Amino acid sequence: MANETIKIPDLGGADGVEIIEVSVAVGDTIAAEDSLLVLESDKASMEVPAPKAGKISKILVNVGDTVSEGDDMFEIEIESAGEDESATDDAGDEEEKEQGEVEEDEKASSDDQGEKAEQSKAASDKPKSSSVRKIEVPDIGGEAELIELCVAEGDEVEEGDSLVVLESDKASMEVPSPYTGVIRNFKLKVGDSVAKGSLLGEIEVQAESETKPDTASAEDRDSTPAPEPEAKESAAKSEKTADSGDDSFQSSNPAMAKGSEAVSGPTVETHPGVYAGPAVRKMAREFSIPLEEVKGSGPRGRIVKEDLQAYVKTLTESDGAGSGSGLPVIPDVDFSQFGSVRLEARSKLAKLTAKNMHRSWVNLPHVTQFDETDITELEDFRKSLKAEAEQRGVKITPLPFLLKAAAAALRAHPQFNVSLSNDGEDIIYKDYVHIGIAVDTPAGLVVPVLRDVDKKSIWDLAAETAELAQKAKDRKLRPADMQGGCFTISSLGGIGGTGFTPIINAPEVAILGVSKLAVKPVWDGESFQPRKMLPLSLSYDHRAINGADAGQFLTELNRLLADIRRLAL
Repeated sequence: MANETIKIPDLGGADGVEIIEVSVAVGDTIAAEDSLLVLESDKASMEVPAPKAGKISKILVNVGDTVSEGDDMFEIEIESAGEDESATDDAGDEEEKEQGEVEEDEKASSDDQGEKAEQSKAASDKPKSSSVRKIEVPDIGGEAELIELCVAEGDEVEEGDSLVVLESDKASMEVPSPYTGVIRNFKLKVGDSVAKGSLLGEIEVQAESETKPDTASAEDRDSTPAPEPEAKESAAKSEKTADSGDDSFQSSNPAMAKGSEAVSGPTVETHPGVYAGPAVRKMAREFSIPLEEVKGSGPRGRIVKEDLQAYVKTLTESDGAGSGSGLPVIPDVDFSQFGSVRLEARSKLAKLTAKNMHRSWVNLPHVTQFDETDITELEDFRKSLKAEAEQRGVKITPLPFLLKAAAAALRAHPQFNVSLSNDGEDIIYKDYVHIGIAVDTPAGLVVPVLRDVDKKSIWDLAAETAELAQKAKDRKLRPADMQGGCFTISSLGGIGGTGFTPIINAPEVAILGVSKLAVKPVWDGESFQPRKMLPLSLSYDHRAINGADAGQFLTELNRLLADIRRLAL
């Protein structure tokens, strides 16, 4: 026998590909083209076949490793050609020798059989001792979550059979049994966090299986007649048939690779009979996809990530009302049949904004309340500050006043300065007041956030809004500049319109829409007076805010904007 190192083959230009599954174990006998491991790149999963037959003697890689073309994978033992020729030359000599020994063997055989029967009976009558060993988590490179139990208490396992499946941030891994025996006193459950040395449970090990004595004597082995060629071929065919009966399952579940009984006990979505790697199984768990219903397009029916995506797409395109498959999609239309068209790719920011808006609209029960506020005095006061604003080098607009008034209203009505937990069980009150402002840029809509608005002056807010708006248009905003908002103001004052329904910027629970100022006749009790009226639209999450709350909030905002002196109280 000769050892040979198997290397990663040509990956078609891919580099740094992750190993998501090792399909063989040390000691396994493989044939040419048998799957050795599964790799996964950003685009696809692929299996690496064995280039030749042999026996796995050493595994040089682990699940989660990143490999490239030419890296070492396995060492295998390969039967050399010299051994084959030697065996052929000796065949004739051995045949003559065996013929001379047949009669002697047959005579001794009858005597040996009686003696072996007595020895077998004595061995069966001899009491077997057992010991209980602890099973600990091996070195897994940090902490991991237990996501699947492959066995239950009382199960018989062989050395190398999978006990549990662990999952870290980088990969899934199976913990094999270090002994052959019966599982006792299992300590952990699905969801537990473990690390190196954590106690999985105990296993009752038979003393005979520990020592593994070779009870057969050399004479017994020599006297055992070799199977005829026909018997060998039949046995090989039977073994191959048994191995290939559920080859896909064995490849994806090493716990069954040695012909053990079906895994029993408390498991979580084990999907027996499904051929898929850990990464695909993880995605299926995250999105509650039943793997049994997914058709695999990979080698030998293996399920890859693209199959999960196609399955979800099929569900979303189904318009059965009671199927729970989501909303029906709008069909594609070939607009070129009606005239000339031009196709342009949307910017990444525009697509992200659309996705966030759709998610908010679908998940949050929106209600919008409309009102008008009289800002005649505020506008007169703002225009009186024009000279001072020029000296300060800032432009004073209505927006700083809106920010200051909104901050005061949020302090007066804290039920607007909240977020709901994902499960809707808790409400999170915020002790700070950070307000976002929607800014339209050539690349799309962005919402920079001004922090601690309630603690800043009108001049501070005027300078900061101008700075953030310019950074947004120059695409220089950092992610931190657009996070942490409690409330958002979307102003269309410079564009026009009498009102609109802004979509809430989740996880916030409310947003204020501001439309174009209009001069309107307002009755003062004696006559109509021209007043500058500002349309407001307040959209709110009806799960957190009711109509009375929204009415009180708008009333407070109107009072503050109508008489800006109230902000000093």
